[in-house]
Amino acid sequence: MSDLVLVTGASGYVAGHLVKELHEHGYRVRGTVRSLARSGTLPHLPGLELVEADLTSDAGWAAAVADCRFVVHTASPFPSGEPEHEDELVRPAVDGTLRVLRAAAAAGVERVVLTSSIAAIRVGHGGDRVLTEEDWSNPAACNAYEKSKTLAERAAWDFAAAHPELELAVINPGMILGPIQYAEVRTSVDALRILLAAEMPGAPRLNFATVDVRDLAVAHRLAMTAPEAAGNRYICAGRELSLPDMARVLATRYRVPTRTLPDWLVRLVARFNPSAALAARYLGRRELLSAAKAENELGWSMRPIEQTLLDTAESLIRFGVVADPGAPRAHASRKAPRPQTASA
Repeated sequence: MSDLVLVTGASGYVAGHLVKELHEHGYRVRGTVRSLARSGTLPHLPGLELVEADLTSDAGWAAAVADCRFVVHTASPFPSGEPEHEDELVRPAVDGTLRVLRAAAAAGVERVVLTSSIAAIRVGHGGDRVLTEEDWSNPAACNAYEKSKTLAERAAWDFAAAHPELELAVINPGMILGPIQYAEVRTSVDALRILLAAEMPGAPRLNFATVDVRDLAVAHRLAMTAPEAAGNRYICAGRELSLPDMARVLATRYRVPTRTLPDWLVRLVARFNPSAALAARYLGRRELLSAAKAENELGWSMRPIEQTLLDTAESLIRFGVVADPGAPRAHASRKAPRPQTASA
């Protein structure tokens, strides 16, 4: 049986770690990029076969999935701010997912693993209830990115129901952190870059359920092969941690601002800054989710968030994305916070 896996969006942050994980476990891997002329080779991923296929076009997908046993669809637009029109995100996400699924079904692929998001789970629920895979976001309450993930995943499940010969498993990660593999910053890691660069005098009151990109790669591999994963979605997100608490973890090794920015200041800056406007929408929002299903059914586990944060910072400095902010002053004793635990 073929051991060939197609990973879409091979130049991406998640895909890069997934390709490495699959290679280490003996799989042959083919990756898609939007343009071979622009991508050339990916030097951080030696031995990866690259093919050209774009989510906005049918061209190239039949060749991309040919002879593959598995497909892992990680490619999806991830903005730094709200687009002018939601269809800039929603249509590529939905249509691209369906293109991949149609090509996979036609080629006789055994299973597709889709990278969705907790954005397809967490929106529109009141209170502090811990959310599980049974929960879905309300599209009417979503911003463009959240709607794109919700509708793309819904479309994938509808397609799978109509094509039972194709198995589908879905991974719903939280905020993805962890070391970068080359000198390019993806949106989810940019928050740490801003803290390390001291671009703000502190951190806004934002809460996140995070996952290490290396652990996320493992989750995708497990969902690809575990018999019980077919027909299931899996939350991959750890304990809730605020951005100021992340800053305090970084401050155990680096000189970074640790004060919590007042909400009124964030809302003021949001009038002129698209990234701040996106952040202002979520001030104080809780992010409580349970990863128990992935842990129990897939045997998945997460490394400590403190290790993830410090490893991410080290990689940003090593690749020259941000200058080394230096060690904290000797007299400033900082103790890393204990993140809150979300129990189901």
